[in-house]
Amino acid sequence: MMRISETVKHLIIINAIMFIGTLAIGNGNLFYEWFAMYFPKNDAFQPWQIFTHMFMHGGAMHIFFNMFALWMFGTPVEHTLGSKRFLFLYISAGLGAVLLQVGFYYFQYVPNYNMLLESGLSSESIKQMLTNNETIAGVTQSQVSMLKHIYPAYNASMVGASGCIMGIMAAFGMMNPEAKLMMIFLPIPIKAKYFIPGIIILDLISGLTGQSFFSPSNTAYMAHVGGAVTGFFIMWYWKKTQFNRKRWN
Repeated sequence: MMRISETVKHLIIINAIMFIGTLAIGNGNLFYEWFAMYFPKNDAFQPWQIFTHMFMHGGAMHIFFNMFALWMFGTPVEHTLGSKRFLFLYISAGLGAVLLQVGFYYFQYVPNYNMLLESGLSSESIKQMLTNNETIAGVTQSQVSMLKHIYPAYNASMVGASGCIMGIMAAFGMMNPEAKLMMIFLPIPIKAKYFIPGIIILDLISGLTGQSFFSPSNTAYMAHVGGAVTGFFIMWYWKKTQFNRKRWN
């Protein structure tokens, strides 16, 4: 068994501390209000959430599987890349995850929001209804339908290291394409060059259709895709340019 690498160990410790803090302070609500990633149009959004959400988790199983994947894939990747380049990859994948997920939310939100404005509703009344999840007098059924369509995006909160880890998994797959991997509930060995793209494709389908295959239905699937794509392009660039490893160690 490969010994856990230093940066991976520190990341696991930070995630564990944040999870304990979530449980211990304010019944979990206070930490979520501060550190989960909210939709930028929501009043709960704060700029630091772009980073802090990567260290938040929604439950014991959520953090367990994420940290297990971080240890399993992150350790060999860090041993190959070195600590600084690994950390750059990890954080960049997390940012890529935010960018694609929030962009997807905006794609759902903006057209319907503009149609609500054109239908005669004010921005204040739209915000009030989205925040309180209740309609005001005079709202038509068509307007209610549009409000229901954008309510999930407006009130979405995003937590977890999954986007970061998907980027690390993409890097691992590029480094070790012949490595055989298995899912816990599907004990069939599959080469990394097929396994990891397959997971990304399933996440993309889930994000576009809402159909969940392995994860809970409230999973931020596009964040998984964004993290994986970011990790892939970073590794592709480093491989193409033969980046000087000494610059990072």
